[in-house]
Amino acid sequence: MIEVFICEDEDNQRDEIIKHVENYIMIENFDMELALSTGDPEELLSYVQLSGEGMGLYFLDVDLKHARLDGLELAQKIREYDPRGFIVFITTHAELSYLTFTYKVEAMDYIIKDDFDKVRNRIFDCMKSVEERVSRERKDVGKFFTTKSDEKVIHEPYDDILFLGISGKARRLILHGKDRQIEFYGRIKNLEDSFDERFYKTHRAFIVNTDKIESVNYVTGEITMINGEICLLSSRASRDFRDFIDGRK
Repeated sequence: MIEVFICEDEDNQRDEIIKHVENYIMIENFDMELALSTGDPEELLSYVQLSGEGMGLYFLDVDLKHARLDGLELAQKIREYDPRGFIVFITTHAELSYLTFTYKVEAMDYIIKDDFDKVRNRIFDCMKSVEERVSRERKDVGKFFTTKSDEKVIHEPYDDILFLGISGKARRLILHGKDRQIEFYGRIKNLEDSFDERFYKTHRAFIVNTDKIESVNYVTGEITMINGEICLLSSRASRDFRDFIDGRK
């Protein structure tokens, strides 16, 4: 069961979020429960610290009027204990959305409190997305690429990965996913054995998901992925790669 957390220090707004969350859990029969609703970020953080490993859904106000923690700092600390959790910010401050990248919290959504009908719909969209993703993970246990880098854990379904390629920065890679790109420390040669049978190292700089290939040009050594991005195929790997692809047909 997915635990849902709310941290909002305005009582009326917190009550509204609680109402929507509880209604959606009941009406949609989501496999969720409202574990904690509070205006105190330290109370939420204490709960997460004591609860052990889990994967929660967190609705956090950015502008918490707390002496030590605002919503962004709270999210950063939550990441230490729940690296795979889903964090959603609800705030009046649209201009602060860029700080989610500065704090490296990988927020799922940033909802602006300009219209509470829209807020309600976005809360539902987030809950539905989390429910679908977790349900899929439970069906595909073990079918994930997982690695730790820069104090963060990357946990991505194989089916959402198009390819891995080297970054322009030293010893850094970029995971090119269906919906996002993630940069992290690593080397291609150290990750060859981290993937299942659908992945192939086509070049010293690329590992591709062969299920996500649109076309291969063996003359130019270019692989076009389903999103239009180009990966390289080395002449050394070309013959074995052709046999590999033919064997998967």
